[in-house]
Amino acid sequence: MQKKFLTNLGLILFLNLMVKPFWVLGIDRSVQNAVGAEDFGFYFSILNFSFLFNILLDFGITNFNNRNIAQNSQLLNKHFSSILILKIILLFIYVIVTFLIGFIIGYDTAQFKMLGWVAFNQFLLSFVLYLRSNISGLLMFKTESVLSVLDRLLMILFCSILLWGNVTDSEFKIEWFVYTQTAAYLLTALTALTIVINKAAFKRLNWNRPFLVMILKKSFPFALLILLMAQYNRIDTVFLERLLPGNTGEQQSGVYAQGFRLLDAANMIAFLFAVLLLPLFSKMIKLKQSVENLVKLSFSLLFTVSIIVAIGSFFFNHEIMSWLYPIHGDESPIEYSKRIEQSAIVYGLLMFGFVAVSSVYIFGTLLTANGSLKTLNIIAATGVVISIVLNVMLIPKFQAIGSAYASLTAQFVTAILQAIAVLTIFKFRKNYKFMTILLVFVVGVILITWFSKQLPFDWRINFVIMLFASVVLSVGLRLLSVKQFVEIIKSEKG
Repeated sequence: MQKKFLTNLGLILFLNLMVKPFWVLGIDRSVQNAVGAEDFGFYFSILNFSFLFNILLDFGITNFNNRNIAQNSQLLNKHFSSILILKIILLFIYVIVTFLIGFIIGYDTAQFKMLGWVAFNQFLLSFVLYLRSNISGLLMFKTESVLSVLDRLLMILFCSILLWGNVTDSEFKIEWFVYTQTAAYLLTALTALTIVINKAAFKRLNWNRPFLVMILKKSFPFALLILLMAQYNRIDTVFLERLLPGNTGEQQSGVYAQGFRLLDAANMIAFLFAVLLLPLFSKMIKLKQSVENLVKLSFSLLFTVSIIVAIGSFFFNHEIMSWLYPIHGDESPIEYSKRIEQSAIVYGLLMFGFVAVSSVYIFGTLLTANGSLKTLNIIAATGVVISIVLNVMLIPKFQAIGSAYASLTAQFVTAILQAIAVLTIFKFRKNYKFMTILLVFVVGVILITWFSKQLPFDWRINFVIMLFASVVLSVGLRLLSVKQFVEIIKSEKG
């Protein structure tokens, strides 16, 4: 299983690193700069609001299905037709609830118009993820790897034409960004649907009420978990937009979005680990195989990357934000300086959340594969309470920076609690040598980054030196062991 994990991880990371950095740094950043912090903040707060109820589109079916198909691939034919009907029903429920809550909290006509398109995009994204769960559950990781980047490839194409193709005389509008997402998700969904229909030998829709009730009952713990995680992961900008007066809320949401953008991109890499690990963990647990070595291997990889990224981002936060986000046309130099200063602090704080999120994608995925949903839901509920309380306390005084502190605290508390749960449930050996190596690595990266910051070169050269030296340190400490990877690929047959 370690061989299957490494070889397919290499492919999926290669494809995503070819596509998603350009999406984040080239397209998404250009859109933010083209429309300005306030307009992008308007969109970003609505996007995160739509995420809060995203579980109503899925109800935990995707996670349940991924685990179930990985353990019982013959069930795809039986389940697929009925779940399609259920997804359509859930779409109507999601739209009703989302618009009702939007009305209660006071959304205006412009916000509802944007919410309509964003909600439809959420449905398409949820549908794509469900279809991909069938493909990864069948361990078709090469196909899954291509589908994981197809939507972004299409968005890059469409947005590039609108941003730089001189096809319109108007300035780029945030609505165009949303429309390109709709087109890309729709084409990706049709592609994935064609593949799954072929594998499932699908003939017609089949209404099976007892089966649907059974699916909802079994997937409810997954649904509750995803709902709770969405609250503490996405509620920050909703609080910013609602708690701060006038246009300040949208402007601060835009500032938060600038800092959050790279964290969201980094989290995509951690999510790819979970996509591969969930079916592998599920299969190994069913076969009563030890998962300890695979957990250690995947954790070492993600921890190494996340620590380097987090510490580097903290030390070079102002340089990175200034490089990514130039002054907007209607900003004064003072306004721009204030925006970048706030974004830099938010970014430096949030990127440490990547360390916590990386841990969650390892330990949380293992607990999910094991069916330990009650434990996960209690931990997630704790994260929600912490996030809400700290956001309400900190946003009025510290604005976006306060929200960043709230997010970081909630992420680390949930990550630590999940790690403790894994050690308790799976009775892993306490490896003090490994923990010491991790501590030495963290201290080493801090020192390397501090020294690189003092070098008399351009900050980008200093940053690259820091990255290279940190990777060398990780290899020296055997957190990244090329020899180990080669031995696994050569020796394992599964």
